[in-house]
Amino acid sequence: MLVPPGKKVYFLSDIHLGAPDRVRSLERERRVVRFLGEAQRDASDVFIVGDLFDFWFEYRKVVPKGYVRMLGKLAEMSDSGIRMHFFVGNHDMWMDGYFERELDIPVYHEPRTFHFNDRKFLVGHGDGLGPGDHGYKMLRRVFRNPLCRSLFGVLPPVLGIGLAEYSSRRSRASTGSEETFLGDDREWLVAHCKEVLEREHVDYFVFGHRHLPIDMEVGPGSRYINLGDWIRYDTYAVFDGSDLELKSARD
Repeated sequence: MLVPPGKKVYFLSDIHLGAPDRVRSLERERRVVRFLGEAQRDASDVFIVGDLFDFWFEYRKVVPKGYVRMLGKLAEMSDSGIRMHFFVGNHDMWMDGYFERELDIPVYHEPRTFHFNDRKFLVGHGDGLGPGDHGYKMLRRVFRNPLCRSLFGVLPPVLGIGLAEYSSRRSRASTGSEETFLGDDREWLVAHCKEVLEREHVDYFVFGHRHLPIDMEVGPGSRYINLGDWIRYDTYAVFDGSDLELKSARD
């Protein structure tokens, strides 16, 4: 895909709407919608790279209540011709066609490669990648199993969503616990990037999930960008057609 002159590609993740309570979630939603309104002026593409919601489940006739400002802005941007891209995260993995039908936004359940101008991007939320964390990887497979999703869908929304919100509040992302860089040899996404580079060249690896803004070289001419979050950092990445830069909306 070509990025037209004067246009940019935006990436953001880990907004966690719904956490930790309605007041703080609504303030964050308004903040992100304002940012998207500014990006709308020169965006050719916008990537939401997982965990837009702290919980999301699409029942056959019901979706979680709220988030009208965010959903309206995403619909407006899509209708205006901006190419929108949505990656599921570990908190909003149970997407099942609503975004595609109502917002005309494609939803990706696994990392995916994109080409912009002469640069190659590998984009994904980041959960379940790299070595270790076998317990979570097993749990992830269970949650993504169609039978598991169907069984959860049998629960009445008031019960199912209530249980899920309780679980989310107990998680690291909901509590907003501090993240620290573990070092090159212990960062599992760094290890994953280097594994991929043994097979193919990638100019930019763009992930979320870590809630920590990271911009580091992982190989000759290859960088790993972690998008941070909108709970503490308000960070995002922007590609201007030739280079990708990690920035903060607070600057």
